[in-house]
Amino acid sequence: MHLAFIVDPLDRLKPHKDSSIAMMREAARRGHEVHAILRDSLCWRAGEVTAVATALELPAADGIWYRERAAGRRLLTDFDAVLMRQDPPFDFEYITATWLLERAATAGARIYNAPGAIRDHNEKLAITEFPEFTAPTLVTRAAGELDAFIGELGDVILKPLDGMGGSSIFRVRRDDPNRNVIVETLTNLGSRTVMAQRYLPEISRGDKRILLIDGQPVPYCLARIPKAGESRGNLAAGGSGVAQPLSARDREIAAALGPILAARGLLLVGLDVIGDCLTEINVTSPTCFVEITEQTGCDVAALFIDALERKVRSEEAG
Repeated sequence: MHLAFIVDPLDRLKPHKDSSIAMMREAARRGHEVHAILRDSLCWRAGEVTAVATALELPAADGIWYRERAAGRRLLTDFDAVLMRQDPPFDFEYITATWLLERAATAGARIYNAPGAIRDHNEKLAITEFPEFTAPTLVTRAAGELDAFIGELGDVILKPLDGMGGSSIFRVRRDDPNRNVIVETLTNLGSRTVMAQRYLPEISRGDKRILLIDGQPVPYCLARIPKAGESRGNLAAGGSGVAQPLSARDREIAAALGPILAARGLLLVGLDVIGDCLTEINVTSPTCFVEITEQTGCDVAALFIDALERKVRSEEAG
């Protein structure tokens, strides 16, 4: 197959831990041609969506993890599959990319995850579709509502709806002297909507990343355990990752959400679960492939490329 990965600039990716690179390496190992696309090269003209695609060679060594072979502007329909693996922030340019990718999909390009589904599933707000699996949650920009929620529950996590990697996440207790200023700052004085959730003390055992591949859970998750003095488990915030088998509750959540999300064109999803509660549904660029594979021997990249090959064959046949 001819595969194109829409990713961040290649020299910024970290070969020892990047899930997109793990996918690329597995695809190349199987003989598929791998190309890289930067989002800012997407272009629509006369009904066709093109991008500058760079063909890659993928040596095994981490020091030089890729070599560029050739680059040129290509139709997205030239590829057997295009994988949208661009990291947030999910800003207007990201949304614009999903619109352009949708036009390409209409012309016959196979794009995973489906751009409309990426756009429609805000990684924080998507959990509101499944309240039976969530902790007590509030979404608002009204300071009075947030104040009452904090007062009622006593210990709350506040976070913006467009953050990633644990950025701008605050734990606020009822008696926190900075409570008002935190609310004012996060809501930008009431002009920005945020999410509040009951603090889950189970975070001390890890913020679990559960990967769904075409609706089916990988049998191991990565529990991201906060460093001392932190309430955030994100690896980007200094957390440490420990792979572990899925619990019965993890499997229950995965079984309920997996078929629904897969039917919407979300080939790869990362569910975040703390204790028994779903906290986020990640659809833009789910990670943790490398950590799970290194610690358990379960080759997540191979599972993903298996699913991608099946999906392409099925769509070609259909």
